[in-house]
Amino acid sequence: MAQDDWSVQLKKIEREFDGLPPEPSLAMKKLQSEEERRAQERVQQRAAMIGGGARLILVFALFAALIIWPYERECGVGFFEYLGVEVVIVVGGLWVAFTTWRYRLPKMHTLSLLIILTGLVLIAGELLPRIGYAAVDPKHPPQFSCPDTQNALPRTSAVEQRVQSATRSMEARWQERAAASCFSAD
Repeated sequence: MAQDDWSVQLKKIEREFDGLPPEPSLAMKKLQSEEERRAQERVQQRAAMIGGGARLILVFALFAALIIWPYERECGVGFFEYLGVEVVIVVGGLWVAFTTWRYRLPKMHTLSLLIILTGLVLIAGELLPRIGYAAVDPKHPPQFSCPDTQNALPRTSAVEQRVQSATRSMEARWQERAAASCFSAD
């Protein structure tokens, strides 16, 4: 027993002789390891917050793109593409929800649940009238597939209609000015 005390004392003397600080006590080591663990948790929490925020921004961007959807979505392939994007919004919301739940980010988790709910409402708004559950115009019910119209003109998107309207309007103004300049020259 006395020999153990001398070996401990000898280690202390050697540390002091080498210019090193005294060996930390068990309480000091525990405090230091706890402090390092907290610092690591803060770094992980910050990284999770940035990752969750980035995922949230991606899903919001997809939702914003859905609002300005430029393609036909009434029936056929365009409808299924639009519905597919709505499903991706719900899946993206679930992706964000799992991440935010795992890293305990309550505000972002609430936003992700709202995204999921919004996506489900959008899907219901498209599907329910087509399966006969919601009230629709009986003369023009929404359909999954487009009716066969071989002789009909191809449909134009809202942007194309605006461009055509603006072109007609500018042509009419140009003709009015041309006619006015011809009459003023006479």
